[in-house]
Amino acid sequence: MRRRAAALAVPLTALALAVSSCGNIPEEWRTPAFLRMGEDHLDSRLPTVTGEVGEAPEITFPDIEPPEEEIAGVVAEGSGEDELVRADDLLVANVVQYQWTGPGEGEAVEGQSSYETGAPDLIRMGEMPEQITDLLVNRSVGSRAVYVFPPLTEEEAQQAEAAGQEAPAGASVLIIDLMARHGTGAVVPGEQTTDGGDGLPTVVQEGHSEPVIEVPEGDAPEDLQVVPLIEGGGAEVEEGQQVIVQYTGVPWAPDEDGEHPVFDSTWSRGGAPFDTTIGAGAVIEGWDEGIVGQKVGSRLLLVVPGDMAYGESEEEAMGAPAGTLVFVVDVLGAYDNPPPPEEEPAEEEPAEEGGDAEASAEPAEEESSEE
Repeated sequence: MRRRAAALAVPLTALALAVSSCGNIPEEWRTPAFLRMGEDHLDSRLPTVTGEVGEAPEITFPDIEPPEEEIAGVVAEGSGEDELVRADDLLVANVVQYQWTGPGEGEAVEGQSSYETGAPDLIRMGEMPEQITDLLVNRSVGSRAVYVFPPLTEEEAQQAEAAGQEAPAGASVLIIDLMARHGTGAVVPGEQTTDGGDGLPTVVQEGHSEPVIEVPEGDAPEDLQVVPLIEGGGAEVEEGQQVIVQYTGVPWAPDEDGEHPVFDSTWSRGGAPFDTTIGAGAVIEGWDEGIVGQKVGSRLLLVVPGDMAYGESEEEAMGAPAGTLVFVVDVLGAYDNPPPPEEEPAEEEPAEEGGDAEASAEPAEEESSEE
């Protein structure tokens, strides 16, 4: 539940740059080599990638010119058929990008490695081009895929520069390590140890379905209420992390028919999990305070007073539901966000000719101290 209805922002900095070079790929470049390839049928032109999945890869570029068509393959297969990637999954992946500049030569693209930032990328399969997803569908979590995209044409380079991106030299090499998946309709494991109640709403949720929330008669509690219906066994959610959740929200106050209709739910969008940064003001305060510190794998009942949601009155809510709100939230995962970019120091303006730099700075300091 975001503070306001806003477009979903998927953090795919590394991936977005790489696929920018293949948005309009000529049909003749779509070679069979780009179709699914396992470890036994790898294109010999692919760079050699070694190291454990989940750790920064080591890459060796072949002693040939980069190919002028797309090639790709899976260089490490994960284990377990119960964790196969689906076409509508939300994936958690470590992504690294390189530039293949010539025979046996290449280099990592600065700032385009989630291993360097310590924060994985979230990939919504349904929003990515087929050039990426075709190779990943039905692969196991723990697999590593390698993609090579041909050098940019002059027209594509101009488009990249016009979009504010630096046009890369040579072919782009993309490595994707599949670390986890969150599928449509995912819920936390386990059985509820309580359904709420005792003056709070009750919750019944059967299997992979939208929870049924029954709100009692009477006044809502004045303070935020957080009740773990299922206590997860994962790590505690930390402030500033990306969380992946299923949720359903209803108002505490009944409508004119005495009902408490759902006003927002991932289940009304097919059960596709929702991701957001938590504890940083990206969502309502009741979520920030209620979810941070809870364990991954938990199902939470949140009763959020209006002053920690959208407001107590319709005027304050500005079209969002006003007053106390009730949520049921399944915390499916929590992952670190990349650190914010370092601010470049401001350039000092040169002192006027004949002036004293230190003396010229004194009035500004005095004005600042008066404030």
